[in-house]
Amino acid sequence: MPEAARNVMEDLAQHQRDDGWIPPASINNYALPLFDYPLWWVVCSWDHVMYTGNLSYIEAHYPTLLSVLDTYYVAHTDPTTSLLVRPPGYGDYAFTPRDGSAAYYSALAANTSAAVLASLWDANAGALLDRVGYGAHAQDGNSIAVLAGIASGNYSTAVLAYLANATARPYGHAFYDVGGEELGDGYSDRVYPFISYFEAAARFESGLVDEAVAQIRSTYGYMAAGDPGVTMWEGVGAGGSKYEGAFTSLAHAWSTGVTPLLTTYVLGARPLKPGFREWTVEPLPSANLTWARGEVPTPYGALAVRWERAEEDGHLVLTVVPPPGTNGTMIVPAPQDQGGKLSAWADDGTRLDGEEVDGPVVFRVQGGRKYVVR
Repeated sequence: MPEAARNVMEDLAQHQRDDGWIPPASINNYALPLFDYPLWWVVCSWDHVMYTGNLSYIEAHYPTLLSVLDTYYVAHTDPTTSLLVRPPGYGDYAFTPRDGSAAYYSALAANTSAAVLASLWDANAGALLDRVGYGAHAQDGNSIAVLAGIASGNYSTAVLAYLANATARPYGHAFYDVGGEELGDGYSDRVYPFISYFEAAARFESGLVDEAVAQIRSTYGYMAAGDPGVTMWEGVGAGGSKYEGAFTSLAHAWSTGVTPLLTTYVLGARPLKPGFREWTVEPLPSANLTWARGEVPTPYGALAVRWERAEEDGHLVLTVVPPPGTNGTMIVPAPQDQGGKLSAWADDGTRLDGEEVDGPVVFRVQGGRKYVVR
């Protein structure tokens, strides 16, 4: 899988235009005009390096990345507002008719937090407007603004509360509130799992773990329970229908965000240095989850993680088996009824000393052994 992803990204990089734009796919002879996809190429390149440790990839394509960020998008930035401006004739992932400056584009680029808030913050709603002069509020721009740190503190609290109240459907959260009907019929009832990933991630990152897991269940659980079963759809339409009828892709790669959500947040494993040379395991379980287990492949071997709740009081019991040649941290909430004390040891009997950091207890370990925190 990493090789296949690298091959696709390198193929697209080799078709970069002189102005820095990278095509989204080989469709239309590498000429499909989408404005946001070069930024997704940057994001995917980062993930590829962090998860695989393939430094030769970024060494080869760093000039490509610079051209995307410092040439193409700079040329499409309004010098007055510092917001990105989508040029006429270009679309985005959903082919929405929103030319000009949208919160989504600028939040994805994360170039100027102050400019986004100054131009697009709607204090009445407590969310970012999709575009200046329009009443719609979109899931993409607001969710990514939280993840990018543009909408932080009280802003992020307001944004996530607004999305929960204005876009929740039995089959997930719609990618627009009712104002989205200005752009397209049914937009306020359409769910794109691709973008829902970012809202759920924003909830995890903001400490709203129960809400994040509930959104996962409503969005991905709905698709898994429906025909044909298990697979993730490209989009869900009004009433939970296939959003493009018989033409809907029902096994769509961009809708598999449930996997990194469960791995990164519920299981809690993520890389801190390329290839998991340094890692962290910090499970974020919702109140009604009782266990999780999984393995993350790394160039050094599998990083195995398992946690369950102790029968006596429900506190987290964590087991981690990191591969040799790595080091990392295990981060566990301090149990309230044990006076915040946790016991931790390696499989050779060595006791571990933890350090309480802003509430959770942090244990620093080397790979090649089995560790238990209880």
